Amino acid sequence: MITNEQRERLRGWFAGRLPDDLFEELAEVTVDREEITVIGRIPGPRPADDASPAEREAAVEGRVQEFRERTREARMSVARDAEHRFGRKVSWGVECDGRRALFTHVAAPVMTRLRQPERQVLDTLIAGGVARSRSDALAWCVRLVQRHADDWLAELRESLEHVQRVRAQGPDAGPEQEPPAAGAG
Repeated sequence: MITNEQRERLRGWFAGRLPDDLFEELAEVTVDREEITVIGRIPGPRPADDASPAEREAAVEGRVQEFRERTREARMSVARDAEHRFGRKVSWGVECDGRRALFTHVAAPVMTRLRQPERQVLDTLIAGGVARSRSDALAWCVRLVQRHADDWLAELRESLEHVQRVRAQGPDAGPEQEPPAAGAG
């Protein structure tokens, strides 16, 4: 688990390392064991006032694609530095006119053992056309829990950070002086 301080240092590193003109704003930096995802805000296109919703959507898609191609070398240079420094893959995305687009991201395999009732849930999602495979169905379940349990998950993450701080103060934290012997002094 990554602490808030580590997360803030990571975000600070990216804020300092990214070229000034890459994003309007660094919107989000998230991290887990495998991946760092960097999302920046870019300016939206300026379609005509009478543009249809389809035309506006296509303009945003075009802007995102143009940004992705134009900034590839700069982003890859930053990614190489970050991957070397932090030991994780770097993924990129943008926010443009309220739409979020991820360019690349890690799809990490997760091994698990499920009993029959749990497998039946996944198989029902497949049969219902919600997912193509058990892997897709499991990812769908995780997204559903994430959407409906954000507050609870945030509280759990805070608790885990507290546990890490307490562990860091334990006897294996580093060299400390021995307490004075009884009667010494």
